[in-house]
Amino acid sequence: MNLEFRHLLPEDFAPDSRVWIYQSNRRFFMSEALEMEPRIEEFCAQWRSHGAKVKAYGNLLFGQFLVLMADERAAGVSGCSTDSSVHFVQELGKQFNVDFFNRTHLAFVVKEKIETIPMAQLQPALTAGLITPDTLYFNNTVGTRQELETKWLVPVKESWLATRLKLYLP
Repeated sequence: MNLEFRHLLPEDFAPDSRVWIYQSNRRFFMSEALEMEPRIEEFCAQWRSHGAKVKAYGNLLFGQFLVLMADERAAGVSGCSTDSSVHFVQELGKQFNVDFFNRTHLAFVVKEKIETIPMAQLQPALTAGLITPDTLYFNNTVGTRQELETKWLVPVKESWLATRLKLYLP
């Protein structure tokens, strides 16, 4: 599975550009992704904060993660403009019958594909060997472009999960 995504990010966005990652509860079909992409582009083109255009980027990565990014050098993203992005994501969820807001399912790369595991099943998955300390984890808590590039896809042992799970490291 090709996990390279950095080349898809806009080069002219600052490292501290704000990032929001919305993980879908399932992978999108190609037809859905093709229908969704223009809607994401349209939202980003029209996104405003106190009337000022937000320099925005959006993309569906790995067919399951909606990533929105705002470079706040020109216009900061306020509470109302953040709310508008959340409403947009909620609308997409309704249209495609997916849940972008279930934070209890975490995504990992297992056997060359993305698998979501309920938080309550993480320790059993680790004990059974489904995930290991070296399994790649999608850390959707990243908040900036720089973190997206360096800390979004990390081994479990380097994530916040390491402190929550009993990792048996050699």
